[in-house]
Amino acid sequence: MEKSSEVVLTNKNYLAEAKTRNHFLTIDEPVVSGGDNNGPTPVEYLLSAVGGCVSITLRMYVERKGWDVGKIKVIVSQKEAQTATGIKKWLEEDISFEKEVTEEQRKRLLTIAGKCPVAKMIKGETLIETSIQ
Repeated sequence: MEKSSEVVLTNKNYLAEAKTRNHFLTIDEPVVSGGDNNGPTPVEYLLSAVGGCVSITLRMYVERKGWDVGKIKVIVSQKEAQTATGIKKWLEEDISFEKEVTEEQRKRLLTIAGKCPVAKMIKGETLIETSIQ
């Protein structure tokens, strides 16, 4: 199944309107970056996409295993640090479960979290072909 998102940048600063399937999203930059803060930034949507994908991937796995972990919370943060070769950026995921998990479950769930399709895309496993019409 082909998935797509159509994004139109309006004439109002950095306000963009996106449509995917029958859902509409607003994208903007904070005021300090020249936007009007009408919605999340593209990076914030990316962080949310990773967190959503990881949590759904984990839920599918625990359901197949019959494990009751309760709510799954994933906090995804973009980090950066100055290095000798420039600024290095990376993402950190902090995953927690409402209910207690064993050490063996924890190890397995950590492996499964890395199998999220969105995270795999970000890690460079998806080719992006660009064209200008």
